[in-house]
Amino acid sequence: MSAASPSYPSRHLGLQGASNFRDLGGYPSRDGRHVRWRHLFRSNHLGRLTEADAAVVRTLGIRTAFDFRGKEERIAGLCAIAEIAVHTLPIEPSVVPVLRDRWSAGRLTVEDALELMRESYRNYIRRHTPRFRALFDHLLGDHAPLVIHCTAGKDRTGVACALVLSALDVPDEIILDDYLLTNQHFRRDTAAHPELPQDVLEAIGTVQASFLAAALDAVRESYGDIDSYLREGLGLDGPTRTALQQRYLTS
Repeated sequence: MSAASPSYPSRHLGLQGASNFRDLGGYPSRDGRHVRWRHLFRSNHLGRLTEADAAVVRTLGIRTAFDFRGKEERIAGLCAIAEIAVHTLPIEPSVVPVLRDRWSAGRLTVEDALELMRESYRNYIRRHTPRFRALFDHLLGDHAPLVIHCTAGKDRTGVACALVLSALDVPDEIILDDYLLTNQHFRRDTAAHPELPQDVLEAIGTVQASFLAAALDAVRESYGDIDSYLREGLGLDGPTRTALQQRYLTS
């Protein structure tokens, strides 16, 4: 259900100022229900929306944004729609500063960049689980339609949305497919980080299955499996997870 059909809304909204804005609706859960369309969205940041984009977002009825960007990132691109309530759940970016240091020292390769990306994903779980737990606390409230985003909408947002879909009991292969859709839709800012080599920028400007796998490795390392992480790390016991599914799944 990645593409539009006569029976389903469009998953990718095609906004001019937010290339990675898309709907998590329609994905099947293991019990035969589906994620509700037009309730949960994911995106890159909302600071460059055009007037036409803002009109589309208003039509969707989005009331709330959950923003994983760090402090300086948020200042550089404030949400362009004043009536959206923004909840900040900051996870400061960590990869680019290390890449700069290694490039200055003359010891930066593409594989270095890819491993730094994988390590940053591990650290989302090791260091930033409280941010994801706060997201779920909000999701259990009446905030939909809502959008989850960071700067590119691919890494911090990618892990957050993978966790949301996991909590909704969407199969792993579908979660991975949704994660990888970023590679079809995200338009990288080619003017960003001109001090870094192009092959490195291209590598970190994508998502790869190994990145998400690294986060899941950290889940298993600390919690045993994803269900234990949802329960112990994110506070989703049986009744709470059932309540989340009742809110965001439909038959």
